[in-house]
Amino acid sequence: MAEGAVPAARTALVTGATRGIGRAVALGLADAGLDVALLARDEARLARVAAEVRDRGRTALALPVDVTEPGAVAEAVARAEAPVADGGLGGIDLLVNNAGRIDTEVPLWEADADEWWQVVETNVRGPFLLARHVVPAMLARGGGRVVDVNSGAGTHDMAVASAYNVSKTALLRLGHHLHVAGTGSGLRVFEVAPGTVATDMTGSMAMHADRTEWTPVERTVEMVAAIASGDLDACSGWYVRVTHDTPSSLRKLVETGTGPTSRHLRVLPANGSDRLGPDLTGR
Repeated sequence: MAEGAVPAARTALVTGATRGIGRAVALGLADAGLDVALLARDEARLARVAAEVRDRGRTALALPVDVTEPGAVAEAVARAEAPVADGGLGGIDLLVNNAGRIDTEVPLWEADADEWWQVVETNVRGPFLLARHVVPAMLARGGGRVVDVNSGAGTHDMAVASAYNVSKTALLRLGHHLHVAGTGSGLRVFEVAPGTVATDMTGSMAMHADRTEWTPVERTVEMVAAIASGDLDACSGWYVRVTHDTPSSLRKLVETGTGPTSRHLRVLPANGSDRLGPDLTGR
């Protein structure tokens, strides 16, 4: 292992792990040889996914929790990090922030205020709380990895679902903060957009009502497994979209040379003569 390298992950904590992308990632990590802590609100579904992980010969820890509740998150993380002899995983090497929700597809002035804030709480407060409680122990052990399941909605303007649009943009910035603040201490952070996967959430959305082509969830599983192995650590801080990116294509991008703000959230200058341009793109 190269000097300063972070060991491959042996354990993972996955939120929103009972269905869709979260379940697929949890099982994919188990197939890759990781023990997995599973977080979600539905205790019965958690038990079923935990059984599937154990059927793959790996340890599973089912933790019913609402990711927006600080005390519950702290307790869940403590249970996951407990020694193996005490029923825990002995530490968390990889955090996958997958739990998320979307608001009604209307413009902001028609949005329900309570629903709007609940979406932001799940999509931003949840990842914040998980990282707040998981990352310190990672750093104490010399490093670890965080994957935020993000979205193309974090990279462009949307006319509807403003809470989702805002929250996924904020999640990008949160991930980039973790990268900048923690990379020197061994923290590696990735914003992974899974494309449009057929899930309960996307199936309920009007914008996808006539969609016939979906992004295979296996592409996200492959990407997260590659991240867990340490194979993509040179891409820490990046926004990655599995509809266009593969582990192999990302490695090739790194080989051709990248800048300090590669795949980072930026405000772009109006044009080449914009006097603000150097300040926007130079830091």
